[in-house]
Amino acid sequence: MRRYFATLTTFLCAAGCAAAATASADGPLPAEVPSLFPLPGVLLGHTLRFRGALPAAQAGRTLQIQRQEPDGSWAQTATTLVAADGSFLARWRTDEIGSFTVRAVVAGAQAQAADASSLTTRVTVYRGARATWFGPGFYGRHTACGQVMSHALLGVAHRTLPCGTPVALFYGGKTITVPVVDRGPFANGARYDLTSATAQALGMTETSTVGVVPQRGAQMAPPTPAPSPYSGTGGVAPTS
Repeated sequence: MRRYFATLTTFLCAAGCAAAATASADGPLPAEVPSLFPLPGVLLGHTLRFRGALPAAQAGRTLQIQRQEPDGSWAQTATTLVAADGSFLARWRTDEIGSFTVRAVVAGAQAQAADASSLTTRVTVYRGARATWFGPGFYGRHTACGQVMSHALLGVAHRTLPCGTPVALFYGGKTITVPVVDRGPFANGARYDLTSATAQALGMTETSTVGVVPQRGAQMAPPTPAPSPYSGTGGVAPTS
C-alpha cells in the first residue's frame, strides 16, 4: 500500500511539473517556479555555486547575486546570464567569512521591486582551521569553562575565545554550532579541539581541517562561574 501511494505521489508530481511547463509557454510561471539553490556552506577561497530558475521570459537577462552587508545595503557578489529555459548558474569565489543573506535579482530592476520579488536565502563561508578532538580520557572532569566533560557534551576548546562563544563548524558537508567549553588545544598545531560528541556529529575521526565561524560577542550558554585559568582539561588529547 505504501509503495502504491509513493508511486501515485510521483505520478501526480510529474503531472504537476508538466502542467507548469505548459503554463510557462502561455504565460507567467506559477509562483513556486522561481528558485535559488546554493550549497549552505563552503570554505573561504572555494567557489560557491548558485543554481536556480526564473520564468523563461527572463532568458538572456543579466542576473546578479548580491549579499547583504551589515548596514543593510546589498553588494554584488556574482553575475550570470539567464538561459533560454530560465535556468541560471552563478559562481562566487568566496572572499569573506561569515553567514550572509544573499539574493538573486535581474539587473536593472528598481530597488523597491527587487526587495519585493527577489529570491533570498542564507549561506555561510567558513575559515579553514586545523582541528583535533578529545574526550574519553576526561569524562567526569571539569572543563576550563565549568562544564562536566561527558560523551554527550557538545563544544570546542579554544585558547582565547571567551567561554560560551558560539562557533559554527563545517566538515564533510555537515554543519553544527557549539559553544566554547574549554581551553586548548596545546598540541599538534591545531587551533580548535572538538569534544568527542561534536566530532561524532560531524563525522570527524582524526585531525582534520574544518570550517569555522566564531560568533564573537555572542553567548550560546548561560554564564558559568569563572574558573581558574589553570583548571580544566586544557584541550590536550588523552593518552592511553
